[in-house]
Amino acid sequence: MLTLVVMPEDSAAAKVTAIDHVGIAVPDLDEAITFYRETLGLVLAHTEVNEEQGVREAMMRAPGDDGTGTAIQLLAPLSPDSTIAKFLDKRGPGLQQLAFRVEDVDEASDVVRGKGLNLLFAEPKHGTENSRVQFIHPKSAGGVLTELVEPHQP
Repeated sequence: MLTLVVMPEDSAAAKVTAIDHVGIAVPDLDEAITFYRETLGLVLAHTEVNEEQGVREAMMRAPGDDGTGTAIQLLAPLSPDSTIAKFLDKRGPGLQQLAFRVEDVDEASDVVRGKGLNLLFAEPKHGTENSRVQFIHPKSAGGVLTELVEPHQP
């Protein structure tokens, strides 16, 4: 017998609208793009360099995805002292973060901070495709680097 438990909505919760992407740290972006394209048939949707975060990145999507589905974000270091380079040195290539889409990253950051969780930045930063992002420290999120993403509104 299956029992459905309905919990009251927490009005003080960050308002997540979707899983935005899964971030994967890679040493060689071009090689990783080729792997995901040729092995899994994913489509390269976007590439960019984010100097502030020290990465060269690519968003890969399932064929036919209109940009609203969950993406795979490949992250390669720009320099040996970047956060992604340090991640690769310590853990090797692999899952680096889980990103949730939110409507308002400032509001979501305030809610998370209000719950006593540690955020990486005092204010949201520039993310992929002109999004705004904030990160919840892994020690505050069960060992998972958690990103909050407010997509760019043209």
